[in-house]
Amino acid sequence: MKKILIADDLHENIFPILFDLGFEVNYQPTINRSEILEIIKDYEGLIIRSKTKIDKIFLSYCVRLEFIARAGAGLDLIDLEEVRVKNIQVFAANEGNADAVAEHTMGMILMLFNKLNWADAEVRNRVWHREENRGIELKGMTIGIIGYGNMGMAFAQRLMGFGVKVLAYDKIEKNDYEYGLFSEKASLERLFEETDLLSIHVPLTDETRMLVDEKFIQKFKKNIFIVNTSRGEIASANSILKGLKSGKIRGACLDVLENEKLTTLTIEQEQVYSQLFKLKNVVLTPHIAGWTVESYRKINEVLVDKIKNMLGK
Repeated sequence: MKKILIADDLHENIFPILFDLGFEVNYQPTINRSEILEIIKDYEGLIIRSKTKIDKIFLSYCVRLEFIARAGAGLDLIDLEEVRVKNIQVFAANEGNADAVAEHTMGMILMLFNKLNWADAEVRNRVWHREENRGIELKGMTIGIIGYGNMGMAFAQRLMGFGVKVLAYDKIEKNDYEYGLFSEKASLERLFEETDLLSIHVPLTDETRMLVDEKFIQKFKKNIFIVNTSRGEIASANSILKGLKSGKIRGACLDVLENEKLTTLTIEQEQVYSQLFKLKNVVLTPHIAGWTVESYRKINEVLVDKIKNMLGK
């Protein structure tokens, strides 16, 4: 019987399915890296979320490991080159939280445009400002999407009915029909020319790290809104702050930050974040775009389907 180590918190619906597939499951949601290294030699499967870095040192302990399943979307914590060398299969559950990310992205945008967070706080404090909280409408805008995978496509679907034009760019060549009714395939150059609101849905790689910097932001012809629900390291917080101050960025929705451990900020990060957090045209959430009751369950279902395919069942 093959053994799977689950090294993070998962919805309970995964256990009976893995048992039915013939796996022996060791569920250790609070296990740390050093404890994993002591026992990983005995396991064919490993399921993780985001607390465990799978680097070359970690993989040197993996004698029997056949697959790593990431209960989430990003694979940036996994040394993909080394797992290929070791012939270990890796898969994520991007499909499982695409709906959650899309809805959260829409929610952040509507909150920003209608100043809902500030208006709510003011009314609770017996302040009744109407003109100061006048909103703007999404209708008529051009939405640029960078990254048209599961997340980007789900977001484009949610935009239907808002009366917007959606332009989508993806570095991976796709057929025109994959853009369907939801968006129009576009080059980066066209996004720079036409975009009113930019939404980022790409994984963190060496190529995308700090993709959104001052030079990138200045390429947009219009003053834009920017939304990042992917990874914090893709967009420079300092560059976004400078764009907000200059007016090049009209507003920002950030579910992710370069350093999300707010008690371990560098002096520079502390200075940038303290200014960013005071701005009324910024909406912030703590990396929860894909974190819903439903996605908690669906992520497991996606992972199990991929394990089944791997086993040929």
